[in-house]
Amino acid sequence: MIVHAIAGRTRIRLPINNLLPAQIEARLRNLPNVTAASYSSITNTAVLYHEETQLNRRIIKEIPALFTENLPQVVETQDKVSSIKGQVRDFGLVLGTLLVERFFLPNLSLKFLSPSSMAILFVSRKIIKDGLLALPKPNADTLTTASLAASLLKGSPKSAFIIYAMSSLSEILTEYTANKTRGFVKDMMEIDAKEAWLVANNGEHIKVSADIIKKGDKIIVFQGEKISFDGTVTDYSGEVEQSSITGEYMPVFVEKDSYVYAGSILTDGKIVIEVENVGEDLAVNRMIKLIEEAQDKQADIQQLSERIAQKAVPISFGLAGLIYILTKDWSRVLNMLVIDYVCGIKLSTATAISASIGKAARKGILVKGGQTLEELSKVNTIVFDKTGTITEGRPVVTSISAYNGYTENKVIAIAASAEEHSSHPIALAILNEAKQRDIKALAHEDQTMQNIVGKGISVYVEDQHVLVGSRKLMKDYHIDIKDKSKSGIYIAQNEQLIGILEIEDQVRVGMNRTLNHMRRTGVDEIIMLTGDYKEAAKKVANRLSVDEFFAEALPEEKAKFLKNLKEEEGRVTMMVGDGINDAPALAHANIGVSLGAKKTDIAMETSDIVIHSDNPVLLADAVNISHDTMKVIKQNIVATFAVNTLAIAFGSVGVFPPIIGATIHNAATIGVVLNAARLLLGGKKPNAREIHD
Repeated sequence: MIVHAIAGRTRIRLPINNLLPAQIEARLRNLPNVTAASYSSITNTAVLYHEETQLNRRIIKEIPALFTENLPQVVETQDKVSSIKGQVRDFGLVLGTLLVERFFLPNLSLKFLSPSSMAILFVSRKIIKDGLLALPKPNADTLTTASLAASLLKGSPKSAFIIYAMSSLSEILTEYTANKTRGFVKDMMEIDAKEAWLVANNGEHIKVSADIIKKGDKIIVFQGEKISFDGTVTDYSGEVEQSSITGEYMPVFVEKDSYVYAGSILTDGKIVIEVENVGEDLAVNRMIKLIEEAQDKQADIQQLSERIAQKAVPISFGLAGLIYILTKDWSRVLNMLVIDYVCGIKLSTATAISASIGKAARKGILVKGGQTLEELSKVNTIVFDKTGTITEGRPVVTSISAYNGYTENKVIAIAASAEEHSSHPIALAILNEAKQRDIKALAHEDQTMQNIVGKGISVYVEDQHVLVGSRKLMKDYHIDIKDKSKSGIYIAQNEQLIGILEIEDQVRVGMNRTLNHMRRTGVDEIIMLTGDYKEAAKKVANRLSVDEFFAEALPEEKAKFLKNLKEEEGRVTMMVGDGINDAPALAHANIGVSLGAKKTDIAMETSDIVIHSDNPVLLADAVNISHDTMKVIKQNIVATFAVNTLAIAFGSVGVFPPIIGATIHNAATIGVVLNAARLLLGGKKPNAREIHD
């Protein structure tokens, strides 16, 4: 039954056809020590996350019994969403009883025994229980319990209801945002390696489920297919499009002993791979747990505010005791209990952070926790990967040089005719150029086409022998190019050079605007770091206002660069990338950002922020959200302390009764919640006009 197991995580085979994945997951979460579960109906496997290093074998044996017909259905209240629904129902219960008393029992005065008081005590039972259990070391729930009791003793169930509602609101918002974020992450992390071609011992190719592939197996990958596993090429050769892995937008020639990565695409040829990493051993799977842990990280300011709130609890009780000793006035004593800093301070941080994460999510930005938001607001140095991040990762023809009496259009016509049936990125760039120039394909003989892997193609166009490819291809056919120093794609006809095409990767639309905005938000230095060649990097750097660029950097060199940069005093770094080669650097930066629709799973999982769109302007939006969040939190903390301090001062000398004190306190709390809720506004996705430079 066990497919694979590592510390804290076990994958099991579980063919269940009569239940939805959500129902299966809910039942699996009931197992002892199991904290989370995910089920795939495509592979009929479930992944169990558990507290112990290894899941007890006895528990594994009991799993089939969970899915017998006699098992009671798992109740909906076990889900987070159901918990929120339950709280909404509780609010309705109390509001209903308050309305009944208001219109039908206006003269009723039973305090704790009134219907509304009993309803409030019922819906607050968890808060009251936690508050009473914490009496030896009072916490926020203890003070909330005292406030509820004080309000009910004074015959004010309305105030008690407001106290309960406000103490529950933070939890509702946090749970809602966390559920949305977890669902978002789960969708992103879906690995689509469903099947693979297994090479049997007799050489036969068998299409099998990717789940049964193990280390040491050999698989064959054909042209146009995605490589499903990390491994070493043992036979044949081809070209692999791995811009998300190496940082180069040009496909890479691979042959025997070359290493290839899961997620890259074989654009030409075919290869046999000896598999080295499968399933849970793939780096992408090892990092999923890190994402879930990152979402629970609180911002430093959130932790600080909660510590302050915690310390304020005994102060409130102490003031109440002091007032009683000095005045023996229970009204003033109750003022000290119904007015506090705890509710406002907690809501001022938790609600603001939850709202900001929700706003970012609606824009297509996944922010992994409040800690990330706070750190993002301090960033002063940004390091960008080039290929697929600053640039689009899609080559285009930028210049055409024609020789020996040929025109630019004739060179493009011949090259496009030769490349018409190729899916190679270079071919697509040439075909797009021909389309823009409205150039029609010339007569060519497809049966004469020969792919020369890693170099180019040979084909007959209008009965003339045409070569399109690299300098190496020209050299193999003894084409004279010695006086041509240009780099690019060479076109020859009848053993004579007729043209050279310069093909480059284009800077993303909106990148200039994004960099300018970053500087206005306090970024002092912008650096480009790439694994691409120096000349290609220099051209891109010259088009943008970057302060420095470093080229031909290996993944470990990128990581070391970010590590050293981060250690400099006063530096708060952000790394923006999209590929496996960026993952180590993303992990070493203060803030790692994965940008673009073609980003790799490992880049997403090592990042603190994931942007699903190719629109770089969302980077600026993420920074704006972080600055707005910190500003609102500070506003709310100041407002909470100012209003409640004044209320405590006036309440202690008997200027107003407890009901007024409770009203002032709750009004202040509502104010900070509304101020934080402003962060939810304006979360729409940008339209096309908003991404232009």
